[in-house]
Amino acid sequence: MAAIELGRLEKVDLRSVFKTEAGAFTPWLAEEENLVELGKTIGLELELEAQEKEVGPFRADILCKNTETDGWVLIENQIEKTDHSHLGQLLTYAAGLEAVTIVWIAEHVTDQHKAALDWLNSKTTDGIDFFGLEVELWRIGKSQIAPKFNIRSQPNAFTQGVRAAANQTAAESEHRQLQLRFWTEFRKFMEESKSPVKCQKASPQHWMTHSIGKVGFHLSSVISSGKGNASGGPELRVELVVRGQKRFQAIEAFKEKIEKQLGEDLQWYNPAENISCRVFVREESDFTNVEDWPEQRAWLKETLEKFQKVFVPIIKPLDNSALKV
Repeated sequence: MAAIELGRLEKVDLRSVFKTEAGAFTPWLAEEENLVELGKTIGLELELEAQEKEVGPFRADILCKNTETDGWVLIENQIEKTDHSHLGQLLTYAAGLEAVTIVWIAEHVTDQHKAALDWLNSKTTDGIDFFGLEVELWRIGKSQIAPKFNIRSQPNAFTQGVRAAANQTAAESEHRQLQLRFWTEFRKFMEESKSPVKCQKASPQHWMTHSIGKVGFHLSSVISSGKGNASGGPELRVELVVRGQKRFQAIEAFKEKIEKQLGEDLQWYNPAENISCRVFVREESDFTNVEDWPEQRAWLKETLEKFQKVFVPIIKPLDNSALKV
């Protein structure tokens, strides 16, 4: 039997690829495909707003929008290990920009700075998030160099959700914990069934987002108890969430083809005053009936996979620079 030969991963020094932070590392990180990869790591859809953004007398490395919430995401990057100077800059920039998500990327996040970020995540209010990431470069033989982001510090969504629930009524708190339980079990179900649709971390809220690798677009699963629904009743929904009218119009041009491939009519929702547009399908069902969860999980999975299969080949070739809001 012939011996099986496998390649060996070789770590590449950051400085051998990126000679400077401002001239090489920051522009590389700001490229769409790299922001997509970073977004997958931290569970956010990121859209570039600016590089070297002025904040008073200082300049922040990269400023993005979270396309799901339309909130600011501030990214500060270093080629070497983290230092106190950059920690101070992060807090100064965050205050000046009212950023709600802070991402600190470096070759090495020291234990002291990890502890500082963990402390900030434990003390700040729900919705103010700090991430600390290390970036590595790897190759096999003479292959292209590939980046890898490793999370060293991140928000504890469960703890923050519980803290927010403590300020609510008992009924509201119980409802949020039921949402968290539903999404936790749904994410496990999707992973165990090896679904091609990836799930974000479970949170105590009525939706879960699913990245499709294209800035300005993502899938969303929704479990609603009926309050505020146009239908007036409890429902499940699967949505394609689209940021901006230009992107929505580009997708709407394929409406007939999309609905034919999906085999059903969709709801096309694009209010003129709203930057977030949606294409969705709904199913009458109440997620608070726990005994119905297996059927609900199956419907969400099947519908999400159909949406991904039909929409992604249409979305991927679109030129984002021409569609930016």
